[in-house]
Amino acid sequence: MKRILACLLTGVMLCGVLTACGKKDNNSAAETEPVTEAPTEAPTEAQEVTQAETVAFEEARDAKPGQAYLAIVDGQWWIQYWGSSTKDGYMLSYDAGIADITGNGTYTVSVNADTKGFRYDATGDPSGEYTPSGLNFLAVMIPEGETMYPGIVLTVDSVKVDGNEVELKTKNYTSSDDGVETRTNLYNPYVESPADDGRSAEGALYSADGTPSDFCSGYSAKVVDPSAFSSWTKVEVTFTVSGMDGGAAPAAESADAAEENAEESAEASAEE
Repeated sequence: MKRILACLLTGVMLCGVLTACGKKDNNSAAETEPVTEAPTEAPTEAQEVTQAETVAFEEARDAKPGQAYLAIVDGQWWIQYWGSSTKDGYMLSYDAGIADITGNGTYTVSVNADTKGFRYDATGDPSGEYTPSGLNFLAVMIPEGETMYPGIVLTVDSVKVDGNEVELKTKNYTSSDDGVETRTNLYNPYVESPADDGRSAEGALYSADGTPSDFCSGYSAKVVDPSAFSSWTKVEVTFTVSGMDGGAAPAAESADAAEENAEESAEASAEE
């Protein structure tokens, strides 16, 4: 019996040793397992913004009431400009050519895709490459032009794409879609015939009863051929303003001057 107990005790002790050895080996393997470095993280959005802030972008320009700008939409309805640096088309607001209308005379408006600001907004890199292509819309516009310059007429003299003059297929006319903003369409595929309020340097395109004038057929909303815009970077339009009563100052300035004159007259009366 003692021999049996001795054997059993020896077996229990041996199992304890083996178990202890096994635990020690497992712990040793964990302690000697190589440490893997965390993968390098991609730049965060905040870091990208910081990088962008180190680049000196060109001035982003907004057209104010009474100023003329060039509205344009590319063939994909992506690259566009509507006179704003915050709304649709802000990418072409950098270095946009905006004209202060100060009276009858010649002015030029433009858009430019060869800017750091445009390249960054289009590609995410100020040095990236992207060239607009195609044309869905082109017009010279003046916010509040109908109220500030009643009867103003815009006659397009030339359209240039990257310095090359584009053929004018028809004459342009001046009109308004909302009775507030003045425009002259250079390419608007959605307009089949001149607007009812269309006017030109030759006169109104329609009589009071809606009868087309003898020269109405020479005008359209498709002055240029969109094929000339298969690829473009800078687009310029030069136009002549007429119908502003011999070159009067903009309505906003005239209103300010009138207010100042009224104040001066009131002060003079008070002194008397």
